[in-house]
Amino acid sequence: MAHPLSSDPISSRAQLIEEFSCGEKPIEKWRIGTEHEKFGFRKGSFEPIPYEGERGVERLLLGMEGLLGWERLEDQGKIIGLKDPCGGGAISLEPGGQFELSGAPLETLHQTCREVHSHLAQVREVADPLDIGFLGLGVSPKWLRSGTPMMPKSRYEIMSNYMPKVGDLGLDMMFRSCTIQVNLDFSSEQDMAKKMRVSLALQPIATALFANSPFLEGRPNGFLSYRSHIWKDTDPHRTGMLPFAFEDGFGYEQYVDWALNAPMYFVTRGGGNYHDMTSITFQQFLDGKKVAGLEHLEPIHQDWQDHLTTVFPEVRLKQFIEMRGADGGPWRRICALSAFWVGLLYDQTALDAAWDLVKSWTQEERQTLRDTVAVTALKTPFRKSNVHAIAAQAVGISKAGLKARNKLNGAGFDETQYISTLEEIVNSGETQAEQMLKRYNAEWGCNIDRVFEDFAY
Repeated sequence: MAHPLSSDPISSRAQLIEEFSCGEKPIEKWRIGTEHEKFGFRKGSFEPIPYEGERGVERLLLGMEGLLGWERLEDQGKIIGLKDPCGGGAISLEPGGQFELSGAPLETLHQTCREVHSHLAQVREVADPLDIGFLGLGVSPKWLRSGTPMMPKSRYEIMSNYMPKVGDLGLDMMFRSCTIQVNLDFSSEQDMAKKMRVSLALQPIATALFANSPFLEGRPNGFLSYRSHIWKDTDPHRTGMLPFAFEDGFGYEQYVDWALNAPMYFVTRGGGNYHDMTSITFQQFLDGKKVAGLEHLEPIHQDWQDHLTTVFPEVRLKQFIEMRGADGGPWRRICALSAFWVGLLYDQTALDAAWDLVKSWTQEERQTLRDTVAVTALKTPFRKSNVHAIAAQAVGISKAGLKARNKLNGAGFDETQYISTLEEIVNSGETQAEQMLKRYNAEWGCNIDRVFEDFAY
């Protein structure tokens, strides 16, 4: 099908289903897109960074604009992000000022890691004179929700008003969490379905391996991945493990139907003005239901594209597949997350082995894993073993997949080097969250400020 313009009206549900097939790519065109968020903080006081002011987020973005020469993105006249005009990456702000790089679609993990290094070096170049540091954790370890500033993006006002109506922790998700994500391609509807199933089943294993949010408001919070726990009480209509993905016949149509029945957040019209649509689902919008004061609005393709970015399952389908289960972390973990999923999904032998690992798991087992790894991570029991054992198998399969890809850098090294940090976790049986808790109770003397000193980028 010809890809519709964003301003074209939506003519049918079938058109929405067909749009997913536009993401299908031959293997030689598969790419890796890595996204990572980080908390900005004031050096010395370890306070969050406000948007405005001589040493605020706005100044940081303006400095990055000058350094990179990227296109400015604005909302109501305020700079809220940057975009590479040559089709590369983008920089954006999460609600509480979390600074995010959405990386360019790259061919190899070598390129991904170079991109990470370059970005962090560029950020430091601009941030250091502003006395701004950055921290890679899954949840902000010290700040109250009420003390975290909100960035001036119109959609965030709509979301922050809506979140308390559907869950107790949605505002924590918005203002106090950070993640690493990787976006990967598929070749066909069948390939998509298998990758979605493997990714959903193993997402709790990734959560355990990357557990890195054991603190909240200055003290241990009782979890190893509090970020993962937050998603359990954010909005049940747009989150979760998508059990329908494991049913016979799963494909684009079933995902579209699920997304259609999720409540909307907003639509944009008239040069980027946001309109609150939280009272109806997208299906109701398609069926002609109107929102008071917005009776003139008819659904267009941009509305659907925006809506797909506001559903938050553990694995999200667009015209690529997003892995969403990992806490934010240090730079090596950024590369490692991409390596983990590329090794599992981009080599057919590895994908088949990963499916063999998980295909007998029941819906109840998958959900139990997802619910419990936030607390016990690798020590979570499973059948007659535990998540640690599953993680060891998954990392081994991934490493074999990376080796089989045989993507070499200029020095002749393949991509297996980027999964070494996960091998260290598997060998030790200890997550970074557990390591930080030990330090908190020992050399840190229960002083949470030490996390900003010892784990900043």
